[in-house]
Amino acid sequence: MRSSIELLTPRLILRQWRPSDLEPFAAMNADSEVMRYYPAPWPREQSDAFAQRVKQLINERGWGFWAVEERASGHFIGFVGLHTPSPELPFSSCVEVGWRLAKPYWGLGYATEAAQSAIAFGIQQLHLIELVSFTAVANQKSRAVMERLGMRLDSKFDHPQVPVESGLRRHVLYRLRRPL
Repeated sequence: MRSSIELLTPRLILRQWRPSDLEPFAAMNADSEVMRYYPAPWPREQSDAFAQRVKQLINERGWGFWAVEERASGHFIGFVGLHTPSPELPFSSCVEVGWRLAKPYWGLGYATEAAQSAIAFGIQQLHLIELVSFTAVANQKSRAVMERLGMRLDSKFDHPQVPVESGLRRHVLYRLRRPL
């Protein structure tokens, strides 16, 4: 087990997951607005399993999809970080930067602030040359975050884990290359 990295921004802490994160994370994942661009909201079991999986990956590597805590309040607000996505995606192998925040924390710049910190970590500490991010075509809020991060639209693809009949199957891929 490696020691997990903790990232600090002016307003946030990106940290390892705690048992106390599970309840607000489950509530966030059950929120139909938060999960609008996923096939369905997640039941508690799926939410807990995801949190356990990303916690284990952080234990193994030291980094991953970190739990995000608002420094001023100490509240868990979601997750942001780096992840190695499914090898069945057409652009694997890669490292993605991703996020999901509870609705009360939308529109405050938190996703961008935390993702900037995760990207800096990926470039400076992991020596990544490129990071990707992807979402459903219609997810304009996440696409706007990607663009604020300096990412550029690369292509569109059909996400193999989204049902064919879903209107969310078509995704966009954004890339950010480290200046050489």
